[in-house]
Amino acid sequence: MPFYRQMGEIPRKRHIIFRKQDGSLYREQVMGTKGFSGIQSILYHHNPPTQIVKSELIGDCRLEYEEQGDLCHRHFHTNQLSESGDAVAGRRYLLGNEDIRIGVVNPTEKMAYFYRNGDGDEILFVHVGTGKIETIFGTLTYRPGDYIVIPVGTIYRVLPDAGESKFLVIESSSWITTPKRYRNDHGQLLEHSPFCERDIRGPEVLETHTEKGEFEVRTKSREYLHSHILPHHPLDVVGWDGYLYPWIFNIADFEPITGRIHMPPPIHQTFEADNFVICSFVPRLYDYHPEAIPTPYYHSNVDSDEVLYYVKGNFMSRKGVSEGSITLHPSGIPHGPHPGTIEASIGKKETVELAVMIDTFRPLRVVKQAHPVEDKNYKYSWNHN
Repeated sequence: MPFYRQMGEIPRKRHIIFRKQDGSLYREQVMGTKGFSGIQSILYHHNPPTQIVKSELIGDCRLEYEEQGDLCHRHFHTNQLSESGDAVAGRRYLLGNEDIRIGVVNPTEKMAYFYRNGDGDEILFVHVGTGKIETIFGTLTYRPGDYIVIPVGTIYRVLPDAGESKFLVIESSSWITTPKRYRNDHGQLLEHSPFCERDIRGPEVLETHTEKGEFEVRTKSREYLHSHILPHHPLDVVGWDGYLYPWIFNIADFEPITGRIHMPPPIHQTFEADNFVICSFVPRLYDYHPEAIPTPYYHSNVDSDEVLYYVKGNFMSRKGVSEGSITLHPSGIPHGPHPGTIEASIGKKETVELAVMIDTFRPLRVVKQAHPVEDKNYKYSWNHN
């Protein structure tokens, strides 16, 4: 993150004596990225974070992809994935490659264990529902439209409120951050950025637990899921400071960039990572040139796959999609607006669509469990008005 945070109690300098009231030492943990050359935070625990009483392999969590088929546009109705569960075990993946996994989850249950992704950062986009996430950095509350950014190695659990709940899940094998072109040399978001630090919410309260007992932390690492039983509560941090921590940005706080003629998709960019970007399509005024065509032009993804997750509203360039739809437009062939949508857009003043776009710079593969919810006729939908 581009700015410093501090919560709880910390000593006046790094790596010096920091004692509890009984005279024993708090246990300092440096948690950083890129081998001490990336961003980091320092946490102070009641207990050594290395303590475990049991460790075992849960299983292989590699995805099972389909065999290579014809190159075509794809459409998946994720609302037909009705399975529920907790926010980790209930995830249903649809697309993936070496850099990213994309799926959905309907988290109706509170997690009875804690989780950490040791392979990369995660984003949970809240489509429906409210609740809170307990982490070693503190507790965050979430609401619809939130992008919840969870750094690699963060121990957390999701506790949804009662009622309907749905997340878009984006798992990265790298660090997810704000677009470089919107930051200055010091990491501060610039004046022309579509959002700024005031729009970002970090942990709200640091709850320190001192309970002893057996507590499970499930860790995903090297494409396998592991179980570690700790002899103490994992959220035993009394204080921390630094630049690495979970944070939330709500899509409603993204301020769209507009122009006289149609602007290209990079203006919607919200996050970047290794080999993919994430963009936010939000309600905005249309182009204001007197002869502007608001609908996107046909374009060829010559070096990227485009994924759209449709959240809410009237999707001006698409027919047949609904809230919760995911479309995949792969590299190698052109894509663009459906028949009739170009003409229908002329003269319109605004759009009220809400969607999340993911562009990957290496080809995505379709997970086999996505087949039952696929619209097989989508690839032919440009043939009909």
